[in-house]
This record gives sequence, structure tokens and C-alpha cells, in this order.
Amino acid sequence: MGIPEMPAPDYPAEVRERLEADAREIVARYPDSRSALLPLLHLVQSEEGHVTRTGQRFCAEVLELTTAEVNAVATFYSMYRRKASGDYQVGVCTNTLCAVMGGDAIHAALREHLGVGEGETTEDGKVTLEHIECNAACDFAPVVMVNWEFFDNQTPDSARALVDDLRAGHEVTPTRGAPLCTFKQTARVLAGFPDERPGAVEASGSAGSASLAGLRLAKGESTPGVVAPREAASDEEGK
Repeated sequence: MGIPEMPAPDYPAEVRERLEADAREIVARYPDSRSALLPLLHLVQSEEGHVTRTGQRFCAEVLELTTAEVNAVATFYSMYRRKASGDYQVGVCTNTLCAVMGGDAIHAALREHLGVGEGETTEDGKVTLEHIECNAACDFAPVVMVNWEFFDNQTPDSARALVDDLRAGHEVTPTRGAPLCTFKQTARVLAGFPDERPGAVEASGSAGSASLAGLRLAKGESTPGVVAPREAASDEEGK
């Protein structure tokens, strides 16, 4: 049976005070306090980089839930990390189209290049590698995401260069979306706090020609745009 696990330790007083102030702001957004559990889990994840037992205890006490109720939610969603992970979560889409277009090869190349397995983190604590399901960006396949920002049309070589730049501390710019930040910073934004980095809010991803053609059809337009090959589409967009 083993020895029962001891209760989780609390945060240091100054950390607890800061998180409680943030938690009050989050809870005030909801008519039912327990509805705040998901953003609160992002909040505690922004503190330590994953959802610890201490973080679960904090959420339970703030929302007057049991730790079992909090744990059930924290372990259900893959966006909440259960163990310490890297500054950059590098996810390779290996769902059907991305896999066919090279996602499996990219994931295999990164495992070998980084010397880590699925869900593992490099020794320097910079990169955690994982495969992820569909990112709804099939017209940019194969797609790699770093802290949920898009890096489109990747190859094994470009993906290796990407993780090398992340580990070296070089500036890395997503193909679409907001500028890249650390996983902890991303978690705080997902908790519902403003992203105060210049230009981050204004930045956004855009759909590719294939997605827009489908949208035109869905809207009932009779002459949807022609879906051109990837190279031709890029030439047209550049004119």
C-alpha cells in the first residue's frame, strides 16, 4: 500500500499574496466561482511552469473545492503540464495531413537531434518536445508550434534550426501570430491577463488560400477562389 502522500506544501507567503490578488481578479469574472478553475490552473502554471501539487492546493482553497476535484480537471487537459518542462514547448503535429506531409519525420528528427523522447525536456531546460493533434492549420502542413505559436511548412532541417535558435537564445519569429514568449508567460496570458508586449495583441495569424476557398463555399459564394499549388500561391501573394 505504501505511505500516504503528505499534504502539498503551501506557497511562500509573498508568492501566495501575489497569486491571491490575481486569483480574486480571475474569480470576479464568473457568476459561479468554480467556473474560474481553468484560468486559475493557467495562473499557477505560470508560476512554476507546470501544475504542481501546491498549485492544485491553492486552486482548491481559493474555489472551496477538494484537491481531488482540481486534480481531475488538471489531469484531463493536456495543456496543463504534470511535470517540470522547458521554457519552450515544441509541438509537432502528427495528425493525418501533417504526418503525410512530413510531421512524423520532423518529430523523429527532433528526437534524435535533441536527444530526448516524447514529452521529455533537454538538459538545459529550454525545450520540451511533444507530438500534438490537429492544429487546424492543414493548409500550412506540416506545422510545428512553439508555446502555441505557429511555425508553418516545416521540414526536418528547418525544425532542427528552430530548436537550435531557441536553445541559443536567439530571437525567433513565428510564421503567424504573436511574438514568441516563454511558456510561463504564455500561461499567464491564457489565465486572462493582458499581453503587454508591444505589438503582441495586434499580431494575428491568417488563413491560407485553401481555408479561404472553403469559407467562400460555406458562405454560398458561387465562384470560390482557385486553390493554387503552394509555390504559385506564394508568388501571387507577393505581387
